[in-house]
Amino acid sequence: MAAVLVTGGCGFIGTWVLHELLKSDVTPIVIDNQPAPARWQRVLGNALSRVQRADASLLDPTSLQSVIEHHKVTHVIHLAALLTPACQQDPWLGCQVNVMGSTAVFEAARRSGRVGAISYASSYAVYGPEAADDASATNRPPTFYGAFKQSVDLIAEQYWRHFDLASVAVRPHVVYGPERDVGLTAGPSLAARAAVTGESYTIGYTGTVGYDYVEDVARAFVRSVFECPPGSAVVDLPGEHATTEQFASAIVAVVPGAANRINVDGPSIPSNLPPNPNYISTLFPDWRATPISEGVSKTIDFYRR
Repeated sequence: MAAVLVTGGCGFIGTWVLHELLKSDVTPIVIDNQPAPARWQRVLGNALSRVQRADASLLDPTSLQSVIEHHKVTHVIHLAALLTPACQQDPWLGCQVNVMGSTAVFEAARRSGRVGAISYASSYAVYGPEAADDASATNRPPTFYGAFKQSVDLIAEQYWRHFDLASVAVRPHVVYGPERDVGLTAGPSLAARAAVTGESYTIGYTGTVGYDYVEDVARAFVRSVFECPPGSAVVDLPGEHATTEQFASAIVAVVPGAANRINVDGPSIPSNLPPNPNYISTLFPDWRATPISEGVSKTIDFYRR
């Protein structure tokens, strides 16, 4: 039986990665400095009993390696990170967690000799605004968070080059779906929940971005770690591009009674489009992305249940 270490498994995406893993004969082991969230019970149900917790510091390769040895970990899905606001507020802490912590994960996997592959979270935040205007321009991350993510992609390449540790970096754009509740771009997910509960909600940003349904994102991490090719691949998820207003309309299409309760208002956020995308379909030609209409319907069905 495969044993998969999931860092950041208590988070939104982490919870759905566990959901995906538990569909198979896999033992997930979670490292997270957060307590088990209530969403685990709602998403994982009875399968929650198969999830194991482990204590280790993201900044301590020795403790991470001990967990890998103790649980006979064969694969690693690395999601733990500080997000953009925290990295902007405290770049040094962000560097420690996102860059040094990721390096510690790779180093523990290398030292163990047990881990066959790593999939980990990169981000569209590595792409700067120049991508939308000039495909020949050099892309520069506009935030510390994006710079840290790009640094980890380069570090992963070195672990393949020097130690033959294969990896796949998965770059989602705006991830939405059941149980997303933190961050500015949680707005569409919270609006879907409000449509079901009868509340009013205003999505607090405008602009056109790519939307990735969370179960697609979870499937990308799980499939990438189990079907990881040789090398250090970096793949973009092909989120469906839409304006915030179009996303709101997709919610209203499923819950027509919410037409006067779901609104959009706020600053335009950058699209951060890759100038030369390398979509996950280059690894998996049969990849199918969930359309927004379908993802919204699934999200609303979840909250109705």
